[in-house]
Amino acid sequence: MTKELMPREKLLKFGVESLQDYELLAIFLRTGIKNCPVMQLSAQVLQHFGSLRHLLSATQKEFCAVKGLGVTQFIQLQACTEMTKRYLKQEMHNEYVFSDSDIVKLYLQAELQAEEREIFIVLFLDNQHRLIKKERLFLGTINTTNIYPREIIKECLYCNAAAVILAHNHPSGMAKPSQSDRMMTQKIREAAELMEIRVLDHFIIGKGECYSFVEHCLL
Repeated sequence: MTKELMPREKLLKFGVESLQDYELLAIFLRTGIKNCPVMQLSAQVLQHFGSLRHLLSATQKEFCAVKGLGVTQFIQLQACTEMTKRYLKQEMHNEYVFSDSDIVKLYLQAELQAEEREIFIVLFLDNQHRLIKKERLFLGTINTTNIYPREIIKECLYCNAAAVILAHNHPSGMAKPSQSDRMMTQKIREAAELMEIRVLDHFIIGKGECYSFVEHCLL
């Protein structure tokens, strides 16, 4: 019988994409606890939180309440998560942002999916669709945000943006657009067109999902 490879060996032999969630977590945890090897511990931790997403968005209190996890691991995990966000942000600065919408989705999901109230983000782009800057322009309650198209256009003119990508989250978890989302997007698009600014897409971030207006032929 062939001995099953441990996560580190498996990563080196087949690449990181070959690892399952609990194997990735086992590499992060490094060691188990008394009477609980690291592979067993990582499986138990994932079962407790339900998914990697819930683990990554857990508060310090929730994280440290699990046997085998502590402040040191919490700090390390927060640092890893932040490094991922910064990597994706740098990727968007270095590349033509709309040439790979998957990078944009990943970045926006990392930025918004753990937020507990609605946040409206605008990515301001130059005429080659490279990122100029990202702004959290509007903050809302748990289920609503007031959006003002004139503020978006004013910021576009200030930074000389030629195009924008819009994004906001639904703390409820459902990424489907409401009727007000559709109407608001249309108002922003009409205001932008008057100033010859393109609205390239509007992403809605839910729990583990991302809805694109362009992909659903709404823009």
